[in-house]
Amino acid sequence: MYACGPTVYNYAHIGNLRAYIFEDLLKRTLLYNNYKVNHIMNITDVGHLTDDGDEGEDKVAKSAELMGKTAKEIAKFYTAAFQKDLKNLNILPPNKFPKATDNIKEQIALIKKLETKGFTYKTSDGVYFDTSKLKDYGKLAQLAKQELKAGARVEMGQKKNITDFALWKFSPKDKKRQMEWKSPWGLGFPGWHIECSAMSVKYLGQPFDIHCGGIDHISVHHTNEIAQSEAASGKPLANFWLHGEFVLMGEDKMAKSAGNFITLNTLKEHRISPLAYRYLLLQTHYRKQLSFSWDALQAAQNGLNHLYNIVKSWDKAGVGCAEYEQKFLDAINNDLDLPGAMAIMWDLIKNPMYPGSSKRRTLLKFDKVLGLGLSKIKRGKISVPAEIQTLIAERDGARFSKNWHKSDELRKKIEAAGYTVEDTPEGTKITSISSS
Repeated sequence: MYACGPTVYNYAHIGNLRAYIFEDLLKRTLLYNNYKVNHIMNITDVGHLTDDGDEGEDKVAKSAELMGKTAKEIAKFYTAAFQKDLKNLNILPPNKFPKATDNIKEQIALIKKLETKGFTYKTSDGVYFDTSKLKDYGKLAQLAKQELKAGARVEMGQKKNITDFALWKFSPKDKKRQMEWKSPWGLGFPGWHIECSAMSVKYLGQPFDIHCGGIDHISVHHTNEIAQSEAASGKPLANFWLHGEFVLMGEDKMAKSAGNFITLNTLKEHRISPLAYRYLLLQTHYRKQLSFSWDALQAAQNGLNHLYNIVKSWDKAGVGCAEYEQKFLDAINNDLDLPGAMAIMWDLIKNPMYPGSSKRRTLLKFDKVLGLGLSKIKRGKISVPAEIQTLIAERDGARFSKNWHKSDELRKKIEAAGYTVEDTPEGTKITSISSS
């Protein structure tokens, strides 16, 4: 399984991170089905230009220049920040994190192979892939019913076809680059697309099973990966392609280029746990767009807290609930229907026929896919939000005054918030409404 990793010139935003959570859910589902998964995720630390085509400056080099750092320092810093984000989101790490700069030799070898087969030509600024030589160029975009955008925003210049793309870019003669390498065609650096083709095949062979990424990769990056990889070998690059949808800010996708992005640190500043964001994403299918709102995120945080309180109130794991485990398996195996799987989980929680110990055992099994950290929740006193504690105090006061009508109204409010109260000789006892 190959997943397109980050271009490490800035922090990943939560729209970027949605793709990695989707890929983590896919990987966890495969592991849940007893597959062994060899997961490769690249780190693009050179070559990704500021335009999705072939124009502009290298994103890492540009960030380094703006910040007065070396490109290597920038890439190292943002790679570490990205890996910390993955850990905070409870995303299982890939087997390998190959860097583009560590695989220049393989990229040059792939371009030489394409040159030998007649798929390349040289211009004054680089070596390009001739898309007219490949009969089925753009087939992935056609299958996805997307407009083919490869090269569409790039001026023709010396290119033969609008969809042709750079395999190797020459360094400017009037300005030395921080990252450049000797090649048979001249001093320069690799095009963005060639990196993934070289690294995926190096570590997984060709064809490999699954290639993942964001839906915006289809019409440019993945289209060009397929073209150069299949032209070089005559074999498919991957057997299955899976793509995650955008997170929207208003009507636009969240993007660093547009400046409308939110990072995990922003969530933390709002006292939102990264796992609450994961919980939010579990409620929307990976192939559907998600409109971001702080209200929805706060509701997800409340829902996650409620789930933790429920698990905390149960006895240690006993015998599981086989009926629900089969329903859960059927849901996740149906194109990763995590919203359906979440509904099954809550249906089990509310089912009074099963003891808490059985529910705990089954939820811990579910969490191997959900990744919400339920195994770390130990039995103990549940955490009651301040607003619920206020309602309990008001109800105690109403009972003391024998205002039974108000007492009943307050009980209903507490239950609507997910808690139940029990009047005992020792005082008011509060538990989760689903803790039985």
